[in-house]
This record gives sequence, C-alpha cells and structure tokens, in this order.
Amino acid sequence: MANTFEARLRLEKLARSSTIHFRQRTASTAEQFIAGLTDFGPGRSKLFPNSADTDLKVHDSGPHYADVTEGSSGIWERLNYDWSNPDRVVLTTTDSNVWGPGSGHIYTFTRQPDAATLVDLVVVREGKNLKGWALGLLLRTAGKGVLRRAFENSVQAIEARNYASDRNRRAA
Repeated sequence: MANTFEARLRLEKLARSSTIHFRQRTASTAEQFIAGLTDFGPGRSKLFPNSADTDLKVHDSGPHYADVTEGSSGIWERLNYDWSNPDRVVLTTTDSNVWGPGSGHIYTFTRQPDAATLVDLVVVREGKNLKGWALGLLLRTAGKGVLRRAFENSVQAIEARNYASDRNRRAA
C-alpha cells in the first residue's frame, strides 16, 4: 500500500513540475537580446508570440527590473523580470492562472569572440491546478517542440529587429 502511495506522489510531482532547456546561437549581442527581451512596448508579440499585446500590462519598472503581466490564449502570468546581471535575465512567476511558485524562465548569455551570443533558456513550470499540471505534462512531451520553435522564432525576430535597426542607422 505504501509503495502505491509513494508512486502516486512521484507521479503527481512529475505532472506538476517541468524543466525544459534550450540553447541557441544568435548573431545578436547579449545587450541586443536583453533589449528585445525587456521591451514591453507595442509589438512585443512580434518577438514573443505567447505575449499578446492586448494582454500585456507593466505594473512597475526600473533600470534593471520590471513587474509585468503577460500571456495569450487564456493563459497569463505575472512575472518579475530582473536583468541586473548583464549575463542573465531571470523571470520569476509571482502570480498566474495556471503556474505556481517556482515557475519562471532564466536566460543566460555567453558572449562569443565573433560578437555572437549563445543563449541558454531554462523554463520551469510548476502547475498550480489541474490545468497547469496538464499543460506542464504536455510541455514536457509533445509541447517541447512547440516551445523550441517559439524560442527559435524569438531569437530570429530579435536578430531581424537588430539588423533593421543597424541598417537604418547606417543609412542615416
């Protein structure tokens, strides 16, 4: 009986918690990537499609932090963004309709000699209810590819934004 109970607890913990890791090289500098990541103005959804402009609300911000609610498709979270470390941006979930304490994102930047950057992303999802647990399980399985594509698309969108900005500066 105890083994069945312990197995159920392990299964429930597994269903509640997901940690996913991605890594990608970008032509953007770490500073350019951080600028895109922390731009909460109109058009954010072009860089991060899971952050609908209509659902975005900045509660507070300063030189190296922001308190932001964002989301899309009925899933939202309030995040504390901290970019006080030039090599890392930490997004900590402070409230959500599906994600609980311990959830968030960590972007780590490794500068390369050719001015490119390696971007490491760790996504941690702790479901706080049945919907969150189910989404966490989905993310670890079939949803991992969706998250990977979203990350890759964001990296490419930030590169394109920086390329257009550099080109406009040179033309002026």
